[in-house]
Amino acid sequence: MSTTAEPQAARATRPGLVLLVVSAAVFLASLDLFIVNVAFPALSRSLDASTTALSWVLNGYTIGFAALLAPAGRVADRIGRRRVFLTGLAAFGAGSLGCALAWDVGSLVAFRVVQSVGAALVTATSLALLLHTFPPARRAQAIAVWSAVGGVAAALGPPIGGLLVEASWRWVFLVNLPVVVAALVVGLRVLPESWDETETRRPDVVGTALLVLAVGALAYALVDAPERGWGDAVVVASFAAAVVAGVLVVVRAARAPAGLVPVLPLPLFRARAFALACPSIAAFMAAFAAMLLGNVLWLTGGWGYTAVEAGFALVPGPLLAALAAVPAGRLGARVGCGVVAAAGTALFALGGLWWLTQVGADADYLTAFLPGQLLTGLGVGLTLTNLSAAASSALPPGALATGTATFGASRQLGATLGVALLLAAVARSGGELPGADRGWLLVVVLAAGASALALAIGRAQHPDLRPAPREEAP
Repeated sequence: MSTTAEPQAARATRPGLVLLVVSAAVFLASLDLFIVNVAFPALSRSLDASTTALSWVLNGYTIGFAALLAPAGRVADRIGRRRVFLTGLAAFGAGSLGCALAWDVGSLVAFRVVQSVGAALVTATSLALLLHTFPPARRAQAIAVWSAVGGVAAALGPPIGGLLVEASWRWVFLVNLPVVVAALVVGLRVLPESWDETETRRPDVVGTALLVLAVGALAYALVDAPERGWGDAVVVASFAAAVVAGVLVVVRAARAPAGLVPVLPLPLFRARAFALACPSIAAFMAAFAAMLLGNVLWLTGGWGYTAVEAGFALVPGPLLAALAAVPAGRLGARVGCGVVAAAGTALFALGGLWWLTQVGADADYLTAFLPGQLLTGLGVGLTLTNLSAAASSALPPGALATGTATFGASRQLGATLGVALLLAAVARSGGELPGADRGWLLVVVLAAGASALALAIGRAQHPDLRPAPREEAP
């Protein structure tokens, strides 16, 4: 049973403001997954750092985000979702300020981790706050707005980042602060408190630490291997640590002590659609992260675009993804989520193949680059909505929060590995075309793998979208 700190009537009069606060916070958390890519060249010059070192500016955020999503949700269920949400918002703002004041790569990565903690707390509680505030008749509309925020952030991230970098890369982080302050002020006034009185278990801190170690060691090995050598002792030790920690995560989840919530909910993976949707979204997000960073590096290094030019050059893909998301959900409800997601991932792979075969050393945006943007953008729109629906369709109502957090963690872990694999593929290319070709080939391979997994899901549908059973005639 859920308990609230405010009467029903008091909180029911302000659902619009609650939606505004929650959407603003989730927008910032999503925006920081995309906006930093465009700042890479400026960061490299200002901090005198290699792309390999700067990769941890992205990975520090995605690893922390992924590992803390599920534990954050459980903590919020116990001590209050409003309290955890506002704490996360404040942590995100503090991390943003720290990033803006960073003096070297190490300090920047450390403050990005602080940001990731805040982003996980905000994201894990945002949907629960909406569901608690809106009456059942209006929840679908609120969830649609909440879901569209990520697509809007992806579309606006590159151009906003490009414009801000022209002044200074520090503005990429400072821009968060006014929104954080406004959301905190309004959130303190309008957000209702709620918690789950039946939730007595605690998150598994040891399992969470093992998951961070596994993913971090694997990313480190992939990023450093091209420079150190694949047989280097440090690289081999990192791969070994990743394998051992990964095995221990599974063992720990299978034998979680009483009173603890395992970081990996193994029983949920007995559902075929969920078990396929999680690796499919991980592979797809790896392809997406590799594509986004690889294209920024190519446009600025290969074709010599400025940060602003690169930012606006990347807009059509995410914009088309945002426009296609709602029709894609309806199509998935009609013909099957897995089928539509498989088509979307295939289109994404086709976009990578287009760049691989059409882009040359001479800048040709309209005929060589833009078609790939449109193909990948449409692919994203078809894929994300339907993989999410396929995953949630397999979950029992009592496991919806845990399963959604696990699916979200799969997205972030996939993005981490995508960045690491991209940098391993294009290492030392110096902005030359062969390096870009290897990056686009990686995108094609990862997206094709995601497509095969999505196709195996088949016609899984969200329960809310299935036709009602026919009544028997008397």
